[in-house]
Amino acid sequence: MAQSTPRSEADRGLKTRFLQALQRDDADEVRRILHATSLDVETVLDVEDQSMILASYKQGYWLPGHKLESSWATGLHVCVMYDSIASALVLLEKGAAVNRKPNGKTPLHVACEVGNSNFVALLLNHGARINSVSLSGHTALHHCITGESVDCAKQLILKGGSHSKQRVQVDKRSDNNDMETPLHTVARCGIPELVALYVAHGANVDAANAHQETPLITAAFWALSMREQEYSTNHHLVCRLLLDHGANVNLQEEDNKTALHKAAWNCDHVLMQMLLEADADARAMDINGCSPIQYVLKVTPVRPAGVPEICYQLLLNHGAARIYPPQFHKVLQSCHQFPRAVEVMVNSYEHIKCTRKWRTAIPDIVYKQHREFYDSLFAACTNSPRTLLHLARCAIRAQMRNRCHGGIQNLPVPLSIQRYLLLEPVGVIY
Repeated sequence: MAQSTPRSEADRGLKTRFLQALQRDDADEVRRILHATSLDVETVLDVEDQSMILASYKQGYWLPGHKLESSWATGLHVCVMYDSIASALVLLEKGAAVNRKPNGKTPLHVACEVGNSNFVALLLNHGARINSVSLSGHTALHHCITGESVDCAKQLILKGGSHSKQRVQVDKRSDNNDMETPLHTVARCGIPELVALYVAHGANVDAANAHQETPLITAAFWALSMREQEYSTNHHLVCRLLLDHGANVNLQEEDNKTALHKAAWNCDHVLMQMLLEADADARAMDINGCSPIQYVLKVTPVRPAGVPEICYQLLLNHGAARIYPPQFHKVLQSCHQFPRAVEVMVNSYEHIKCTRKWRTAIPDIVYKQHREFYDSLFAACTNSPRTLLHLARCAIRAQMRNRCHGGIQNLPVPLSIQRYLLLEPVGVIY
């Protein structure tokens, strides 16, 4: 371990004084230090950075603990981080380089990440490279990840549009294992304003990343916050924008999942309806032969914010294949706490006969809680035919096939009959 000397102590003290002057935007002090001392304008500082705003690393590398708490940065990086624009002007006047990346990011990357459009304009006017790639493989446009960075993205696009050598590449894929375009990034983050901006400037709405995921598939998956179990209206709006601009709703990623599979996995009935009305294929199968209705079935018990009966209703009304009758006990295993969902599924069959597995699939406490419904279920699912009204419903639905959702609403029948034909649950089975 190197011993501390009076000179090294003085150097550390000078760097600390310089860093503190930059952080509080004391331009006069910054100018005095650079004029009266030997400190270089490109001096690399060690800056506290627990949010890793200044740092960028290659994927798959192990990082020591201290690198998760602080980052290397030039004075210009510090100015961007602390919005010290007066001090930045002093540094630029003294010849500070605008494209250095001591810890993987240029000052322009940092400005976009913190959403500081004033610094973006300043850096671009001083020669910052628009398409410079950070150590993690991202351009400045990839670092526009919040609503506050919309003006930053506009400046990048407009500045690039007026300089042929600096033209921003709105579809440039990240130089890493994910190979995402900026549109993928903002679709994942749920920033509709940036989605609209990129699409308006020619972004490919069906661009695929390394996993063959389109921005629509990405937004559909991230529409549910797993930690809070809340659905994001911003992600729904992103999907709406992508669909309105011609996104192909039935494209599949590497495991053959579509956006509808992702929405079904989230039990997101709002997004499922949006996708189905855009002609999503309710029978599409993933690499394991599972359709969206099977995805809903898998997650029904663990999606407290979901409304599973609406999900099943939407899929069945858009032509989804029903669960194989001998396997219907699995529906009860998954949905026993949601009798309305069970009702929707049962009423999609002209007739289905219960087995001994049905009753064992329903815990006693749940059976007692919903006794009236389950008694009606076992009474209806015997050897006897269902009611004439139910058989008529099944006949009409069979004729309409995958057009039930739109076709039944056009029938000249009362609203209550339309709801009945569309499998609206009533709490008991006849």
